[in-house]
Amino acid sequence: MKYFNGFSLIDEETTFKESLFSDILTPNDYTVAGFSYGAQKAFEYAYTTQNRIDKLILISPAFFQTQKKSFIRAQLRYFEADKEAYVTQFLQNVASPSKFSLKDYVKVDTHDELESLLTYVWDTKKIQTLLSRGTSIEVFLGTEDKIIDSEDTLTFFSQNCTVYSMKNVGHLLKEK
Repeated sequence: MKYFNGFSLIDEETTFKESLFSDILTPNDYTVAGFSYGAQKAFEYAYTTQNRIDKLILISPAFFQTQKKSFIRAQLRYFEADKEAYVTQFLQNVASPSKFSLKDYVKVDTHDELESLLTYVWDTKKIQTLLSRGTSIEVFLGTEDKIIDSEDTLTFFSQNCTVYSMKNVGHLLKEK
């Protein structure tokens, strides 16, 4: 399985992934998965690769295309003002409502990566192309997500994908 990390996270492929998403992920040679920002990267990889992909798993995909430009500008300004503080607060919001600590997996990403995350546009035609190739797409969302608007994300992805909306969990899909 090919796996893509979330924004400002590292080493998810070893212990992090196993402890958090092992009930969602089915490791095999034909599965691609990603968490949050990694879901965007996993999607683009699946779309552009010539390799066989049977299943694409998008865990709390970073979905900001319904946000105002002022929101995106503010996020980038806050990041530039104090990267460390921004990432600390961001990862607390990722974990919420759980108290799970992500401190052992932190890697401060760049301004360009944050901008890419915030400005990425999910393309329905690309989704349909993947589906026509025989790739099934599963999306996992938490109803208490503090990072993305889970209702907007659900509305968008449920048009073409299998979506699992999980109650009482946030972006990290962990309960309190």
